[in-house]
Amino acid sequence: MTDRLEAGGRFAGRNDDPGTLVGRRRGRTKVFLPLGLVALVSVAAAQLAHARDPDGRYANSPLKEWFDGLRSGKGPCCSDADGSAVSDVDWESKDGHYRVRLEGTWIDVPDEAVVTEPNRAGRAMVWPIKSYMGVTIRCFMPGSMT
Repeated sequence: MTDRLEAGGRFAGRNDDPGTLVGRRRGRTKVFLPLGLVALVSVAAAQLAHARDPDGRYANSPLKEWFDGLRSGKGPCCSDADGSAVSDVDWESKDGHYRVRLEGTWIDVPDEAVVTEPNRAGRAMVWPIKSYMGVTIRCFMPGSMT
């Protein structure tokens, strides 16, 4: 079938006409793809902003350098701003393994995520990583449980 030019610059017999199903789908893709990219970039930017110390409350901590250098077997913990203090009732040790309660759910701490150097902060801390697959623990530093 040969295409012929109709009034308005459209070709007869083509599927990119906005009045056809294919044409409507193409139009939606042109709109939703950029919107999806904008949403994805916005979420990523929000996560990065949340992971850092946006208001500077930890910048003057005497332990800032120590926190910035903390590592587990999984790699650097990042800093105090990325971690969360854990109440004594929200973590425990049993048979040489740790677990923490985050948002009401107990999560086993992988052995390689445990920070082995002495805890200079005193309080237990956890550095969780939240993803679409759930929560994993990047670093965990047991507290003194006093």
